[in-house]
Amino acid sequence: MADAFDVVVIGGGPGGYVAAIRAAQLGLRAAVVERGALGGVCLNVGCIPSKALIHASKTYWKAKNGTHMGILGASIGLDLPAMMAWKNGITQRLSGGIGTLLKGNGIEHIQGNARLAGPGRVVVTATGGERHLEARNTIIATGSTPVQIPSLPWSDDVIDSTGALALAAVPGRLAVIGGGVIGLELGEVFARLGSQVTVIEALPRLLAAFDADLVRPLEQKQKKKFGITHLVDTRVTGAAVRGEGGVELKLEGKGDGTLVADKVLVAVGRRPNSAGLGLETVGIVPDARGFIAVDAQQRTSAAGVYAIGDVCGNPMLAHKASKEGEVAAEAIAGHASAMDAVVPSVVYTDPEIATVGPTLEALQAAGRPLKVGKFGFAALGRAMTSDAGDGFVRVIADAEDHAVLAIQVVGAEASEIIAEATLALELGAVLDDLALTVHSHPTMAEAVMEAAKAALGEAIHAINS
Repeated sequence: MADAFDVVVIGGGPGGYVAAIRAAQLGLRAAVVERGALGGVCLNVGCIPSKALIHASKTYWKAKNGTHMGILGASIGLDLPAMMAWKNGITQRLSGGIGTLLKGNGIEHIQGNARLAGPGRVVVTATGGERHLEARNTIIATGSTPVQIPSLPWSDDVIDSTGALALAAVPGRLAVIGGGVIGLELGEVFARLGSQVTVIEALPRLLAAFDADLVRPLEQKQKKKFGITHLVDTRVTGAAVRGEGGVELKLEGKGDGTLVADKVLVAVGRRPNSAGLGLETVGIVPDARGFIAVDAQQRTSAAGVYAIGDVCGNPMLAHKASKEGEVAAEAIAGHASAMDAVVPSVVYTDPEIATVGPTLEALQAAGRPLKVGKFGFAALGRAMTSDAGDGFVRVIADAEDHAVLAIQVVGAEASEIIAEATLALELGAVLDDLALTVHSHPTMAEAVMEAAKAALGEAIHAINS
């Protein structure tokens, strides 16, 4: 009985540990198997440490570039090892906190590598040997791993996002392969700290999943303020390690030629960790990309086996994984739960980009009649007093019933503003709901109200079109 559980969760990341806690709350005996530190990629080498470096680098850059506000900080220095140590302290405290939460909820934390060994059976391999678990239900929450470019094997000079978060010194020249979220966030961190950064993107534009006009303010600021070079529609076709140090990249496309960098950050995407899990022992066959198919309750094709987070498909977001973990636990406990929530997306650059709902381009392509309201931060008092006038809020609604379909924010604090926007979509808000809600003044969030009013032709602080 000691090794029999109602739920065994494979993976202790933001999906896995949440699933286990929710299962325990519902009276189920749960265990979490994790081969590394609790918190997974997000907490240890992803979301949390990257946001710590983003904040620290912003603080450093703003202090050095505040002369227009009367701040003379040109002589401020940088201690990167101390910055990294501060970041590491945060991840360690949070990981330890997860362990406390598991213990407090009566969940067993098992260290080791887990694999399925047939229906209802999980084998954990650790230093001390193997442990066999009886699992009435199993939740696969194994996350994802950075994609490697075959012509660029990992080395001291060719690194993934984990390596970038542990650099001992600021590289003089940093090449970032991939103009997606991870590449732009980390590239910007090191540009603020003093690197000469070049971003190489194979697609015709950066952050291709977002509307182009949302990305434009970011692209402009990265060029003008941080000195970042963007090479779009450009592919890396070869690489050579230079004898005197660094890497020479061969480029083809719009940015045809060569580029020499001291460090190369490869950020071209992530692949699901679905190999080596013994999926074949229960009849689960991942798709060609390695993703595990699930239904609205996170059930796989095998009875009693669920999958959540990165391993079961895009978007690869921690908060999506956490919600899926709750859904899976509730489904196991017999609750009528389903993954039908709206999921926001955030890019933690400067300015930030945050969206919820479809893109404007997709809605227009579908031919749906729309009402669109937009309000720029340049006209907002709080944005001006925060030296953050870049960007705007856009509210998109159905032209007939005024149901809010999407809200998009590019600008400072977009990652916080999007929570109100997500709630609006989750509750089925209409334009009047946003326009009639009194917002505190002065705040950045006032732009949501102003954009909704603009969609209705009732803008106060902008000229109605």
